[in-house]
Amino acid sequence: MCNSSSLTHFLLLALADRRELQLLHFWLFLAISLAALLANGLILSAVACDHHLHTPMGFFLLNLSLTDLGCICTTVPKAMHNSLQNTTTISYTGCAVQVFLLIFFLRAEFHLLTIMCYDRYVAICKPLHYGTLLGSRACAHMAAAAWATAFLSALLHTANTFSLPLCQGNALGQFFCELPHILQLSCSHSGYLRELGLIGVSAWFCFGCFIFIVFSYVQIFRAVLRIPCEQGRHKAFSTCLPHLAVLSLFLSTAAFGYLKPPSISSPSLDLALSVLYSVVPPALNPFIYSLRNQELKDALRKLITGCFLEAITSPSSACYGSH
Repeated sequence: MCNSSSLTHFLLLALADRRELQLLHFWLFLAISLAALLANGLILSAVACDHHLHTPMGFFLLNLSLTDLGCICTTVPKAMHNSLQNTTTISYTGCAVQVFLLIFFLRAEFHLLTIMCYDRYVAICKPLHYGTLLGSRACAHMAAAAWATAFLSALLHTANTFSLPLCQGNALGQFFCELPHILQLSCSHSGYLRELGLIGVSAWFCFGCFIFIVFSYVQIFRAVLRIPCEQGRHKAFSTCLPHLAVLSLFLSTAAFGYLKPPSISSPSLDLALSVLYSVVPPALNPFIYSLRNQELKDALRKLITGCFLEAITSPSSACYGSH
């Protein structure tokens, strides 16, 4: 049996055995991470610079971009380093930090998506009360609650998991440190049950958020279908589709990754699913929102055009904004 004082590192799952495939994974992850950094960075800049996006949805979209950046920066850099250096090790402290940050950003993202669903519900079903229910102070309080709840959850899970004695080696069947794989190494029955209890509480809380989302969208669709003109229905649906697409991508990949039957589990399938729910959504979310949100597209166009014109007129100066 070994504990936190004797275990110095974990062994992560290698993305590939052949050197050529390792380098291919490195360049693929590099392209995905750069695309995510650029796209989310542009959204952050657009929301911050354009006053037309200083709305509750723009505020929550800014927070969502922060969680996307956090998710992809938590897992991808270490995987790229291991592929480039042909190694699979991660330090004990580094693994704990990775688990904490991943839980923190994923929980914060789910909470923010739930709040954004509430924003769409109020905007469509109770438009006359929108300014009252979603004022600047209310939005700040909801965002703060989402981040604080995610922080507390990540702290509890990480502290409990890394206090467990480990007696099943130090090899993790994943290319990043993930809670279920670390729990499989534990030999403390009471500690394992304690962590399962925490996971159960988190699962019930997330299930409650899911029920709220389903109920909200049922009410939204009923309200939209009662709109008499087709143009009004199309506009209302277009404001919901980006959020619904991002939410579906996030929930479907994560749910299938964690709830799939053991009979169909395999290292290659687990690896593909982990990439789908930890790497792909942060890169796709900005594109989904920018494709359907006309105000965001206009702000991004102004930002990029302003930077381009400033670069032409004064090449030596840095581009700080869109206007």
